[in-house]
Amino acid sequence: MIDKKKTAKLVFGAAFLATLMGTATAFAAETAVAPAVDWRVSCAKAAAAGLAMSVSALAAGYAQAKIGSAGAGTLAERPEVSIWVITLQALPEIIVLLGFVSAIMING
Repeated sequence: MIDKKKTAKLVFGAAFLATLMGTATAFAAETAVAPAVDWRVSCAKAAAAGLAMSVSALAAGYAQAKIGSAGAGTLAERPEVSIWVITLQALPEIIVLLGFVSAIMING
């Protein structure tokens, strides 16, 4: 008879060790030395990343304010469209996520 608990522990242990070995191998890999970058380039990249993140966050906040007030009025008259209002309220968050990804790519 196969013991399910022992088999589960064995599978979990093997997966755990494989994960640890994979990360250890990745950290042990040699990295190439990056060339020195001028400080002005670093400052410009940081400013561009901050601008990308802040503008996208402000735009999403503005959009959510407009959608939220219109959605509250819509829900007062037609409560059956609540899923649409929630969906429309969540869409501007994609703008913030895209700004965040852009900021990460700029600092890359």
